[in-house]
Amino acid sequence: MSDLIEIRWHGRGGQGAKTASLLLADAAFNTGKYIQGFPEYGPERMGAPITAYNRISTSPIRIHSNVYEPDYVVVVDDTLLESVDVTAGLKTSGALIINTTKDADYLKKVLPNYQGAIYTIDARRVSMETLGRYFPNTPMLAAIVKVSNIMGEAEFLEDMKSSFGHKFAKKPEVIEGNMKALEMALKEVKKI
Repeated sequence: MSDLIEIRWHGRGGQGAKTASLLLADAAFNTGKYIQGFPEYGPERMGAPITAYNRISTSPIRIHSNVYEPDYVVVVDDTLLESVDVTAGLKTSGALIINTTKDADYLKKVLPNYQGAIYTIDARRVSMETLGRYFPNTPMLAAIVKVSNIMGEAEFLEDMKSSFGHKFAKKPEVIEGNMKALEMALKEVKKI
């Protein structure tokens, strides 16, 4: 892992991109890394495009701005591909991780200037099979961990089990489904 990894999340209000960025920050912090996880607020409303960010490092982080040249971009909603420049500033040495069922030809057509790696996952299917409802943030959280190697998978799953135990203390019945979503997503993310 390089000393500083920067991640930008693109989603829509209500899809959990902000929550996923904060969960990633917590998990990285628990492995001894320095972290930042924060959203960029605009007109907040359900379904509106939102952006969230992470910085993860083995050294103290002294930057306090949005992420303009991310190593990784996570796209929680593929409808944003045609309306938001999700690859703006994205390093070609990094990767784009997209929640989509679209094929490589479509992705190359809507991202004509991006030459870096592209990974996809059907977060809707993973979510529906494991949680019974559409919560794309849990599978996308696992996908970024898998692609970026920010931490080991076993370490990540153990940390998330503890985190979900606290987060869902009053709804323990949802912990198992969320853990299954993470485990399934780690296996389902694919490079195109």
